Amino acid sequence: MKLLKKINWQKISIFCNRVSIILQALACCLLYFVIEAISRHSFVQAWDFMTSRPWVFLYNSFLIFTTSIIVYLFRRRTLVRVTIGALWLLLGIVNGVILANRVTPFTGPDLKLLSDATKIVNNYLSPALLVVVIILLIIGVFLLIWLGIKGPKFKGKIHWPVNIALVVVTALLFVGTTKLALEKRVLSNYFGNIAFAYQDYGFPYCLGVTIFDTGISEPNGYSEELMDNIIKSEGDHPDTQMEQQPNIVFLQLESFFDPEQVNFLNLSEDPIPIFRQLMKDYSSGYFRVPAVGAGTANTEFEAITGMSLHYFGPGEYPYKTILKQSTCESAPFVLKNLGYSTHAIHNNEANFYARKSIFPMLGFDSFTSEEYMPDISDTNENGWVKDHILTDEIVKAMDATDGPDYVYTISVQGHGDYPTEPILSNPEITVTGAENKEKNNYSWEYYVNQIHEMDNFIKELTDTLSKYPEPVVLVMYGDHLPTMGLETKDMENRYLFQTEYVMWDNFGLKKQDKNLSSYQVAAEVFNRIGIHDGTVLGFHQTRRNTKNYQVDLEALQYDLLYGKKYAYGGKSPYKKNPMTLGVLPITIDKVEKISDDTYSITGENFTASSRLEINDKMLEDTRPVSNTQFLIKDLDLKNGDKVDIAQQSNSSTRRVLSRSAAVIYQAPDAENDMTLPSKTPQATGTGDPDPSKEAHDTSEEPADETKMEDN
Repeated sequence: MKLLKKINWQKISIFCNRVSIILQALACCLLYFVIEAISRHSFVQAWDFMTSRPWVFLYNSFLIFTTSIIVYLFRRRTLVRVTIGALWLLLGIVNGVILANRVTPFTGPDLKLLSDATKIVNNYLSPALLVVVIILLIIGVFLLIWLGIKGPKFKGKIHWPVNIALVVVTALLFVGTTKLALEKRVLSNYFGNIAFAYQDYGFPYCLGVTIFDTGISEPNGYSEELMDNIIKSEGDHPDTQMEQQPNIVFLQLESFFDPEQVNFLNLSEDPIPIFRQLMKDYSSGYFRVPAVGAGTANTEFEAITGMSLHYFGPGEYPYKTILKQSTCESAPFVLKNLGYSTHAIHNNEANFYARKSIFPMLGFDSFTSEEYMPDISDTNENGWVKDHILTDEIVKAMDATDGPDYVYTISVQGHGDYPTEPILSNPEITVTGAENKEKNNYSWEYYVNQIHEMDNFIKELTDTLSKYPEPVVLVMYGDHLPTMGLETKDMENRYLFQTEYVMWDNFGLKKQDKNLSSYQVAAEVFNRIGIHDGTVLGFHQTRRNTKNYQVDLEALQYDLLYGKKYAYGGKSPYKKNPMTLGVLPITIDKVEKISDDTYSITGENFTASSRLEINDKMLEDTRPVSNTQFLIKDLDLKNGDKVDIAQQSNSSTRRVLSRSAAVIYQAPDAENDMTLPSKTPQATGTGDPDPSKEAHDTSEEPADETKMEDN
């Protein structure tokens, strides 16, 4: 205590004020180190990042410093410093928590969803941890209030011209530093894999980019005249003339590519002989994709719409930004105008990448997710539903309509993370050549055997479709390379943003090999079968490989999504499509009392995600005993009770995706009930559908991402 009394605090305060900028810069470096340690879940990894990428570390520290320089415009500088630092720390903690539950980090679109935090907080926090967070937030608020009332206050003279100039000069220096860092490739403004980008370029920079750099920038000279010139530059489009209207099936294969293209791998046998043979027999080539290691939804977006992700913000997912509020011209919309029915199929959750909400904006008539599939019990060791079940779902979608169909199918079996421990007891294909045992025997071996099973599924699908009584075009491709830490030098073709495709058919299309980008594939397929409709798809058909192709494509995409829609005459012709979940309706045919407290509910198309609801209340523990029947014990239905089937999401939200039409239970006649033998089933209560609940309700709910983002 005596020592503390001898310390001249006034002199220390004066000294700190004189060197406050230096101290503030050091504090920002320390704060950023803590943020990276939280994001990486490791102080060791944060240290490795700081020492291996010092310029990136200093840049991000400078970014935090720039946001805090405004303290010199206030007297209560401690309060402002603590507030700004706490906000950065809070964002870092949020990122760390999210990365503990999914692969993709905390991004700008996530920040915009904080208003819905109460709806999604249970995805990431247990009740106990939520209580701890609330207590810490309350303590933090009280600390800020105390600092605002009792905290230290700068008592010297504020030199406003100097301080304002300091803020402005710091901001200008930061802008110049950012430009220089991009020019010298210390930073990048294109993220092929957003998770890798956060690891390489740091949390503050990447978060800032995903907040402020989204959408497509207005092109130079944007005007109605410019768009007219672009449209006229396409020349005269041939009319759509099809000798027949074939079914069009797209099959996007999760993380599927040819592992024989990896230089260091040695495989005991070819894991994809079927796909390789199909490439020899049918139109095929390399397939350029917008992502590596992750980003299924972006390859999907390009293949469905014909729009290139290159012109959007770094690491942006249009599913999370523009498509939440706007429709987009797409292959489904174009084909609907030609009499096609349009379907999406995915053997994963309906809310993954918010597809349930986004697909109506792309013109799909139906979406069959795993919640609407009759049997998803066959899963791989990582818990992903195996792809072979998609064969029946594709055929079911085409059989459900009388006319031609467009079916976009998204596979999931090849999804990571890939194990670093042995989980395959007797792998069919063995692997050597990777840098260590974990990569060889566990990660690569697991992955290779998964795509081998996917290759067998391709054979099953093509064998089935070869016998289908209608013409079918089937386009198959991998959405991106797997998350294996591959580098350019590891690849035979020296390129990471590339898989392969094959265009199979059952009616004799001529083989034409060419390399395609994912945003060109729909236009190519349409061109091969005589479809020339669509503004974007028609542009690709006539302008590909011509002068200013990419420049004009960027302008066209801006006009249709963000501009004044001159190409449409000022108004988009595409409206949100009323989409059903599941291609076949879930219905109740009969509600029957079969004993004193047991009821049989029979109908059609029940799945493992079906739950019984009585008077709008879900019976949580109910499961159908088959695809056509529920048997419910310990239930007492009253005359007039409302009965329906709710499809519950398989995500952690457990929300209702859709409901069947309800029926009103009619109790059996009491007098007849007494005359029946005790073991004889009672009279049936069926009733009329209740109009208060409509089948296939597609009410909105937050997208669930507690599983890993597609990778």
